[in-house]
Amino acid sequence: MTTAPLPSSHEIAAFWRDAGPARWFAKDDAFDAEFKSRFEAAHHAAAACRLDGWAREAEGALALLVLLDQFPRNAWRGSAHMFATDGKARAIAHAAIEAGFDRQVDDALRPFFYLPFMHSESMADQERSVALNAALDANTQRYAALHRDIIARFGRFPHRNPMLGRETTPEEQTFLDQGGFAG
Repeated sequence: MTTAPLPSSHEIAAFWRDAGPARWFAKDDAFDAEFKSRFEAAHHAAAACRLDGWAREAEGALALLVLLDQFPRNAWRGSAHMFATDGKARAIAHAAIEAGFDRQVDDALRPFFYLPFMHSESMADQERSVALNAALDANTQRYAALHRDIIARFGRFPHRNPMLGRETTPEEQTFLDQGGFAG
């Protein structure tokens, strides 16, 4: 049996750039299926540290962040696997930002270097997200503050509780029932 070659970091970054904002955050089954069929093998390779060399340059770091932070949220919506590679994504984002790679990509792609911190349930990561996103557009900054405020209030994202097998507190349930952020 022959295994298809993995896509390059350039192919992944180009796919993501071409998808654009209208598809990045929408719940779209067709887009999710295409994303998964094209890049699932690359996601698993990245999760297994086989693509770590890509992190030495801006486009490669971006591709890794797409594979480790964004891809699972599209490919495995509603499951704990959505969050399985968040820690690795944060480590790559931290190193990439320290190297200035976030400032070497198109402005529209810069938030993907910061999203691993926004997705974290750590207050320190949330504060970092707000600080990093302060230089971006008002809508991105608004979402960063919203995420931070939820972590400040609950210490976690309540909408993740069912996926992660956590008990939802009455206060969290009230928040969710009243239309609180659901990811």
